[in-house]
Amino acid sequence: MAAGYLEILKARHAARLLVGTLVGRLPNATAAIAVVLFVRDEGGAYGLAGALAAVYGVANAVGQPLLGRLVDLYGQPRVQLPAALVSALGMAVFAFTGTGSLPVAYVSMVVAGLFAPPLEGGLRALWPSVLRREDQVHTAYAMDAVAQEVMFTVGPLLATLCTSLWSARAALLVLNVLGVLGALSVVASAPSRAWRSAPREAHWLGALRSPGLLALLGAFLFVGIALGSITVAAVAYADGHGGDAVYGWLMAALGLGALAGGLGYGAWQWGGAPERRLRVLVALLAVCYLPLTLMPGAVAMTALTALAGVFLAPCIACAFVIVDRHAPRGTVTEAFSWLVTTFTVGSSVGTGAAGPVVEAGGALWGFAVPGAAGAAALLVLLATGRVLTAPGAGPVRATSSENDPNRTAEPRFSSGDRA
Repeated sequence: MAAGYLEILKARHAARLLVGTLVGRLPNATAAIAVVLFVRDEGGAYGLAGALAAVYGVANAVGQPLLGRLVDLYGQPRVQLPAALVSALGMAVFAFTGTGSLPVAYVSMVVAGLFAPPLEGGLRALWPSVLRREDQVHTAYAMDAVAQEVMFTVGPLLATLCTSLWSARAALLVLNVLGVLGALSVVASAPSRAWRSAPREAHWLGALRSPGLLALLGAFLFVGIALGSITVAAVAYADGHGGDAVYGWLMAALGLGALAGGLGYGAWQWGGAPERRLRVLVALLAVCYLPLTLMPGAVAMTALTALAGVFLAPCIACAFVIVDRHAPRGTVTEAFSWLVTTFTVGSSVGTGAAGPVVEAGGALWGFAVPGAAGAAALLVLLATGRVLTAPGAGPVRATSSENDPNRTAEPRFSSGDRA
């Protein structure tokens, strides 16, 4: 397992791109907790903190595919770095003006979220130009999924540490400066500067004109709902089994399970169509959510939560490969950004939906939501099996300037136009 990942990291530019992307995404990974901590220090109510964090999240979900399309059209450096600077500026305005003027605070959150650079989608578009073989690209996707789990675990801890050492305002500023430096490290690299999207066909839907991609996004909306709902149900469970400490252990176990699953998935050389493999992985994900409804003691529940996370990172890594195969020509960054957006929106919907369910039926019904959402994701994949059939194209080619297997022009559009 270690040898496979070391082989990836030893490739020229690979470690720099991975680390730069993770550091560049720190502002996004820490925005919710950093904003809450800052508003609390300013004397604002938790309701205001939640509303501002939600505005950031919605703006980010809208901005990712839009900026992803611009990256496909104009290249990474011309979009990623300016977007990172504007996003950091929005957060800096919020840090210095605080909550004294609510219109300024909300506009700052919109700007910071809307212009958060699509580094995640950009990295996945770069892997084929950095790595030599298709199997290495697939392993890199798994490593990428694992790294995201690590970032979303370490990021909030870093925000809390900065707040305790200095202040919540300093945490906002430091994290966004780090984000700009991470984006700069990526876009200044040779692969990012050289990368060009394949010529695209003019269509206002962009990546969304792919039926296979739409089917995948529909399934991952429910996967996101499952993940968002489990966090709320875990709070309700912890209230009756030890409080915040137990909740922390449950969330750590969920992340550890995903980390272990992603590492194991990436170490294996998979054969066959990834579309078929994803159906199996999503089925296993849904099944592993069901034992949570048993709600045993805290120690056993922690183990079950770890089990529930095992197949999350493999599902995400497999989805990356499928995006590769179904993204229309010239839309690869936008397509990956749509996956990020859909997953984020699903997680938010799951968090919002689980609250009333828990209030009505307690933690037991709360833990039934992720199982039901996982089953719904599987049904979407089964119902759309025909459109998710792998397109008739060759494998991903590491020498390509874009991670895009669809080489032929689509007949109903002029190949001289760009969307």
